[in-house]
Amino acid sequence: MSAYRDKDPRIHGIQSKIRVVPNFPKPGIMFQDITTLLLDPKAFKDTVDLFVERYKGKNISVVAGIEARGFIFGTPIALEIGAKFVPLRKPNKLPGKVISEEYELEYGRDCLEMHLGAVEPGERALVVDDLIATGGTLCAAMKLLGKSYKLLTQTAYCY
Repeated sequence: MSAYRDKDPRIHGIQSKIRVVPNFPKPGIMFQDITTLLLDPKAFKDTVDLFVERYKGKNISVVAGIEARGFIFGTPIALEIGAKFVPLRKPNKLPGKVISEEYELEYGRDCLEMHLGAVEPGERALVVDDLIATGGTLCAAMKLLGKSYKLLTQTAYCY
């Protein structure tokens, strides 16, 4: 976090609303629970506002939110910066044609899916999730977005 952000009074308020749950979902993990932040409208708004301030005017056309907490923050961010919202979901949750990417978590394996054609070549994407642990989910999201670009430039699809 930059020196500017360290001095922003909203940061302390946001941090104070995030509950740490030890040993969840398994021993040794210190889970950062944002549901307590969502109970405080000011802290929730401040969180969204900080993202909007950071990314507005950065030519972002896609906000990709990772299920499910990325949906909570991603949709208002997308609306405020004038971008479309693309959900990245667990398997078999999206209707229609999808592309997928498997990845490893600190406590197992998982998979993300995205609608085929949701992201067009040349679009600039922001990926939103609630936390980064090992980075596996974020890497999978980036690979999924990259796959979308490659598939769209290699094949024509009708919708």
